[in-house]
Amino acid sequence: MSRHPRVWMGIGLWSLFGQAQAAWDVNMRPGVTDVSRSVFDLHMTIFWICVIIGVLVFAVMFWSMFAHRRSKRLESAHFHENTKVEVLWTVIPLLILIAMAVPATRTLIHIYDASESDVDIQITGYQWKWHYKYLGEDVEFFSNLTTPRDQINNQAPKGEHYLLEVDEPLVIPVGAKVRFLITAADVIHSWWVPALAVKKDAIPGFINESWTRVEEPGIYRGQCTELCGKDHGFMPVVVEVKTAEDYAAWLGEKKAEAAKLAELTSKEWTLEELTARGEQVYQTACASCHQAGGEGIPPMFPALKGSAIATGDVEAHINIVVNGKPGTAMAAFGKQLSEVDLAAVITYERNAWGNETGEMVTPKDVLDFKQAEEATQ
Repeated sequence: MSRHPRVWMGIGLWSLFGQAQAAWDVNMRPGVTDVSRSVFDLHMTIFWICVIIGVLVFAVMFWSMFAHRRSKRLESAHFHENTKVEVLWTVIPLLILIAMAVPATRTLIHIYDASESDVDIQITGYQWKWHYKYLGEDVEFFSNLTTPRDQINNQAPKGEHYLLEVDEPLVIPVGAKVRFLITAADVIHSWWVPALAVKKDAIPGFINESWTRVEEPGIYRGQCTELCGKDHGFMPVVVEVKTAEDYAAWLGEKKAEAAKLAELTSKEWTLEELTARGEQVYQTACASCHQAGGEGIPPMFPALKGSAIATGDVEAHINIVVNGKPGTAMAAFGKQLSEVDLAAVITYERNAWGNETGEMVTPKDVLDFKQAEEATQ
C-alpha cells in the first residue's frame, strides 16, 4: 500500500464519490398517478433533448478548437450571409421546439381537465394548517402538524416522518377522480404532493382547481411550498388513499362524528370536562405561538399566563379568540374551531397556569356571541 499511495487514495476518493452519487437523488419521481407519470416522461424527454444538443454543440466546438488550432497555421474562412447556414439554424431549432411542444401541450391539457369528478374537496390554507371540506358530504376538518416540539427543538431524535405527519390526513378513495378547489383564508399558501403531481397556490379570495386519480392505496406526503410565515415549514400535507370500501367506512365515521359534535353543543358541560378538552385544543391550535406553558414569545405572541385577556372580561376573551386581532399574528378561530372547541380552549386559558378564574365558557355562550354579532351586521 505504501508503494502506491496515490492509487489507494484515488480508490478511496472514488468510493466516497460513488456513495455520494447514490445518495444524491435530485431527479423527479414518477409518482402514482397517470398525470404524474406524464409529467415525468415529459421531463425526461426534454432532459434528453437538452443532453443531445449539449453533446453535439460541445463536440463541434472542441473539435473545431483542436482541428483549427493555431499551431497548424490555418487561415480562417470568410463568408457572409450564407443562405444554407441561416436556413439550417432556423429550421432545426423550430423542429426541436415542435417536438417539445407537442407532448407538453398534450400533458397540460390532461392536467387542466378537472371535469366529471367523483369527489369534490375544498382545501383552505390557514397559518399554519389545512382545512378540508368534502362538498356535499357534510364532512370537514383541520389537519395539523403532530411532530413533537421536542424534535423541533432538537431535544429528541427526529422521527421517520419529521415535519411530515399530521393528526388528520386528507382521505380519498383509490381509482376515483378527486377534484380539489384550493384557496386560503389569510395569506398565500401552496398545496403540494409530489407523488400526485399536484401543486397549486392557495390565494385568499380566489379558487384554484386541480385534480388527481390515485391508482395505489397508501400514504403520500407533501408540504406548503409558499413562504407563508414563521411556521411555513410546519405545514405538511398528508394524503391517505383508501380502497372504496375503507373510504366509505371512514366517511360514515366522520359523518357520525359531525353529528355527535353537533349534539355536544347542547350538552351540559362541567368545568373539568371543558378544561380537559380545552387543553387538547390549545396544544394543537395555540401552543406553537403562545407556548405550552402560556408564556408566549413577546412581543409578537403575548403571554396568556396572568394576562388581562385570560383573567379579565369574558366577552373580550371570546371576541379575540373568535375574531382574532387585525394587524397582529392572532388569527380568527371562529371558523376554524367548533363552538365546543372554542368554549373549551377559552375555559382552559382562563383556568390554566395559575390563572384560576374558576369561570367556565360554554358552547352556548360562544353560539350566542356569534349570533349576536351576525344580528348587528
